[in-house]
Amino acid sequence: MEPLEILIAEDNPKDFEFLKQLLESLEVPCRTERAHNGQVALEMASRREAPLVVSDIQMPELNGIEFARALWEQQPTARIVFWSQYKDEMYVRALSKIVPPETVYGYILKSNTKDRIASAIQTVLIDEQCWIDPEVRKVQGRTGHSQTALSDIEFEALLDIALGLTDNLIAQRRYLSRRGVQSRLNSLYSKLGLDQEQFHTDKIGDAFNLRNRAVSVALRRGLLNAFELEHEEEEFQKWLKKFKSGRR
Repeated sequence: MEPLEILIAEDNPKDFEFLKQLLESLEVPCRTERAHNGQVALEMASRREAPLVVSDIQMPELNGIEFARALWEQQPTARIVFWSQYKDEMYVRALSKIVPPETVYGYILKSNTKDRIASAIQTVLIDEQCWIDPEVRKVQGRTGHSQTALSDIEFEALLDIALGLTDNLIAQRRYLSRRGVQSRLNSLYSKLGLDQEQFHTDKIGDAFNLRNRAVSVALRRGLLNAFELEHEEEEFQKWLKKFKSGRR
């Protein structure tokens, strides 16, 4: 039997060695290659027919979600197991939007036992069945609930206030009126459960700054994280540079 060729997209050498040894211990013979960042992983996987991949989520160049999006656009039958220490709602939300119909994929947290990680990888890459970590399924349930899941424009508003943008700047960036900005923010606050009356008493008045409170709640829910905010800051700086040059 020809060994299965499995690409491991992982920038951490120790994590790669762990996966390499784990895959080589499976009943089905496997041959592994490493891609040390998302861009290299995309280049390597694109040259394969029906690629089999185990991918970290946080990687240089392209993160795991960006890598998977680009690969699935080229090869929707590619089977990918995401293995990560993160179950952030930000990632689960992004992933739900890019998985092609009937595509087999998996998501396993690094905190699991070696045997469970091996079982998840075998289920997806060899048995051709989806495998989603139970902890990730809980997050999927929240992101799929209409009363708590953020729409695209609400999530966009969350990113803007997390970057510290004023209403005026959000209006310029998103081509909105100030009333439109406020409407988006109010919708965001409602989805996050931040009703102003909830924090209002006769004694202390408005107890919370809603913008700051929204960011705090979003961080706890995993809707935001420092890694992705760095990327959003880079995108904002690109826009800001164009915006300033256009006003001269």
